[in-house]
Amino acid sequence: MPQIPGNVHELTVGQLSARSGAAVSALHFYEAKGLISSRRTSGNQRRYTRDALRRVAFVRAAQRVGIPLASIRQALTRLPEERTPTREDWAALSEAWRTELDERIKQLTRLRENLSDCIGCGCLSLTTCALSNPDDVFGERLTGSRLSL
Repeated sequence: MPQIPGNVHELTVGQLSARSGAAVSALHFYEAKGLISSRRTSGNQRRYTRDALRRVAFVRAAQRVGIPLASIRQALTRLPEERTPTREDWAALSEAWRTELDERIKQLTRLRENLSDCIGCGCLSLTTCALSNPDDVFGERLTGSRLSL
């Protein structure tokens, strides 16, 4: 991993990419989504402050556990600008996501348990299918696969 001298306070997009492991296109995407920011030089080149390294790592870690970008952006707005997020920042922000992740785990567990009952049945019945209609929401109104599409 290329080292950046301590006296360098701004990074080019290539340096940020090399240090963070994120593709340049991903960095441009993160910037477009408001997850990181840069300033433009007189030659219209992007320059990122060093704290962008930690922010990119923060974004990528949150994405790996399935946090939507909108939630990540909202979390990052709670941090002071141009300050590297700390371990304590991550702990506080990730605690807010714990409930959301617990709910996803429950949903995936239900899906896994119901999946083995549905493999190969071909019913696609909204009145009986635990995958298409887990809470029998449409069972009284419709039957068949019309709402599955």
